[in-house]
Amino acid sequence: MRGILVGRFQPFHAGHLAVVREVRTAHPSDELILGVGSAQESYTWKNPFTAGERLEMIHLALDEAELGGVWAVPLPDIQRHALWVRYVESMVPRFERVYTNNPLTRLLFEQAEYTVDAPKLVDREQLQGEVVRERLADDRNWRELVPSEVAAYLADVKAPARLRLLRGREESSSDDRAV
Repeated sequence: MRGILVGRFQPFHAGHLAVVREVRTAHPSDELILGVGSAQESYTWKNPFTAGERLEMIHLALDEAELGGVWAVPLPDIQRHALWVRYVESMVPRFERVYTNNPLTRLLFEQAEYTVDAPKLVDREQLQGEVVRERLADDRNWRELVPSEVAAYLADVKAPARLRLLRGREESSSDDRAV
C-alpha cells in the first residue's frame, strides 16, 4: 500500500521528519509520497524556497535518517478545491491512504472516499514553518529545528539572508498598502 502526505515543507524541519518516521514505522512495508505543495511558489516569506530546494532538503533529511520508501513529488497549486484531489491523483503515483492534519485536505480526500489518518504532531509550538522561518531570518537557534543535513543545506544557500530580505520586502509592501 502507498500513502500520501501533502505539505509545503518551507523548510523541511524536524516535525516533518517525525511525521514521516511515524508513518514509515506504523506501516513499514508501505511507501509514502510527500506531495510538495505550492511547488510553483518561491522567494516569498510564506514560500521562500523553490520546489527544487525543498526536494533536495527532503532527500538530504531522509538519507540522513535512513528512511527509504519515500517519494517526493512537486505539486503546483490549481486554486480549484473541487478538482484538487483528482489533480493530485494525476500528478503522483497511485496511493490508498492520506495523512494530514489540515481540515480542508481531510475533507477533500474523505469526499473522494480515501482513508485519512492524522499523524501525531511533535512540539507544534516550535516545529512549524513560520517559527523556523522567523528564526532563520533572525539567525537565532534555527539549526535545532531542522535535521543536521538540512541545516547545512540552508546555511549553504544562505537562507538566513534570503529570509531577512523577504521579510523586509513583505513588511515594506504591507506598509505601502496601509497608506
